[in-house]
Amino acid sequence: MSGSASVPVAPLPRVLSIAGTDPTGGAGVQADLKSIAAHDGYGMAVVTALVAQDTVGVRSVHVPDAVFLRQQLDAVSDDVMIDAVKTGMLGTAEVVRVVVDWLRAHRPAWVVVDPVMVATSGDRLLDADAESAMTELFALADLVTPNRDELRVLAQLAGAAPTDGTTTDGIDAARAVARRWDVRVLAKGGHDDGPSSDDALVSPDGTVRVFTGPRVATTNTHGTGCSLSSAIATLVARHGDWELAVGSAKTWLTAALRGADALQVGRGHGPIDHNALVRAALPTPRWTDAWWIEAAEVLDETLDCRFLRGLADGTLDPEVFAGYLAQDVHYLRAYEQHLATIAAGSTGEAAAFWRTASEGCAAEARDLHHRRLAGSHADDPVHPVCAGYLAHLADAARQGAGTGTGDVSVLAAAVLPCFRVYAWVGERLGTAPVGHPFADWITAYGDPGFAASSARATELVEELARRADPELRGRMARAFRQSVAQELAFFRMPEQLGEPV
Repeated sequence: MSGSASVPVAPLPRVLSIAGTDPTGGAGVQADLKSIAAHDGYGMAVVTALVAQDTVGVRSVHVPDAVFLRQQLDAVSDDVMIDAVKTGMLGTAEVVRVVVDWLRAHRPAWVVVDPVMVATSGDRLLDADAESAMTELFALADLVTPNRDELRVLAQLAGAAPTDGTTTDGIDAARAVARRWDVRVLAKGGHDDGPSSDDALVSPDGTVRVFTGPRVATTNTHGTGCSLSSAIATLVARHGDWELAVGSAKTWLTAALRGADALQVGRGHGPIDHNALVRAALPTPRWTDAWWIEAAEVLDETLDCRFLRGLADGTLDPEVFAGYLAQDVHYLRAYEQHLATIAAGSTGEAAAFWRTASEGCAAEARDLHHRRLAGSHADDPVHPVCAGYLAHLADAARQGAGTGTGDVSVLAAAVLPCFRVYAWVGERLGTAPVGHPFADWITAYGDPGFAASSARATELVEELARRADPELRGRMARAFRQSVAQELAFFRMPEQLGEPV
C-alpha cells in the first residue's frame, strides 16, 4: 500500500441548548451558543421561553405552548445526531415534563442541567410542582450546575439539613444531591468571598475534585451560569472526561470574566466576554492590513499594467517614461506639502518621521526626476489623471481642517498608498540587471530604506486608525482605497500620453 492512510476527522461536538432567550445576548440560548462556538462546537437551540430582559432585570416572559416545544425538540433529533444537551431555563412543570419525555426517548451521551430555579436576588423562580418535576430531570442528567442558592434548595429537596452557603457546607450539600439523584454536582464558588473562586465537582460516590481559580473583580457576571454549563457540555462531548471539561471551562470563564468590563454592554450587570480566549489566540487585527487586503484586485491590476511591465523588462520608451516623470514631479510638489501638513499635526517621533519624509520628496525629485527631464517634458502641464490624484489628496487634507481639530488621520491614510504601493512594486520588480535602462528607478523602488519608511508610515497610520472612532476610521479606509485606485490610474496614465508599448 503506497502513501498514507487518511485519518478520519471527528465532527465538531454537536450541542443542543434547551433554554429561554435573552435579547441582550448575555444569558440564555444566546449565551449558550456563544459558549459552544468559543469551544469549537456546533451549537443548536430549542427555545423554552421568550424573555424580555436586559442587564438590569426581567420585564416579561412568554412561554410557547408545550406542543410547539416538543415540535422544536423533535425537529432537531429527527435530523441531527446530538452529542450533548444542556438545559437552562425551563420555567414550568409542563415544560420540564416535555423535556424529560423527549430526553427519555433521545438522550445523548452527555447531559448537563443548569437548574434555573433561584434568581440572583434569591427569589424562587419555580413553584413546588415545577421543582418536583425538575427532580425527574436530574435522574437523566450527568451533571447539575446549580448556583449557591439553587444548591441549597436542591439539598433540601434531597432531604439534607439546611446549609449556610459556605464552601464546606456547599460540598456537603452537593454530596447530598449527588447521592440522592446519582448525578455529578458542580458546587460553584463564584459568590463566596476571598481571593480565589473555587468550584467543587462532586461525584455520586462522594469524591470531590476542587478547581481553584482567581476571583475576578467585576460586576459584569450576567449569564455566567448559562455560559459555564454550555461550555462544559461542549468540552465533555469533545474530551469524554468530566474533570478535564470542568477544569478547561473554568479557565475559559476566568478569562471571559476578566474581559467583561471592556465590553461595555448595558447599564446593569453586563455579560462576560465569551470570545476572550479566542481573541487572545489570534493575531491582533490591524486596520491597515484589512485595507490592503481589500485592495488586492486593484494591486494585481497595477502590477500587470503595461507601464510597469515595460519598466521591468526595459522595453519602455524613454520619452514615455520622461512624460511620466514630469507628472510625478507635479505630484511630488503637492505630496511634499501634504506630508509637511501631517508632520505639523503630529507630535514627537511621528512628527519627525513625516517631516523627514516631506524633505525626502524634494531630494527624490532632484536626484531621480530632473536628471531625466532635461528635454521637452520639463514643462509639461498637469495631466488630468495627476490632477485627479492631487484633488483627492487635497480633499483628504480639507477633511482634517474642516473638523476644527487639525486632525490629520484621513490625510495620513490618503498618502500611505504612495509609500506602500511603491515599496510593494519594488519588492516584486526585484534587482535590475547590469545595463538595464531604468536600473536607477527600479533600485529606488526596491531600496531597503524606502521599504523601512513604508513600514513605519504604516505603523503610524495604524495607530491613528486604532485611536479613531468608527466614523473617522471609515473615512480613513475610503481615503486609502481611493489612493490605491489613483496609484493604478497614475501608472496607466502613460497609455493616455501615447505610450506605444
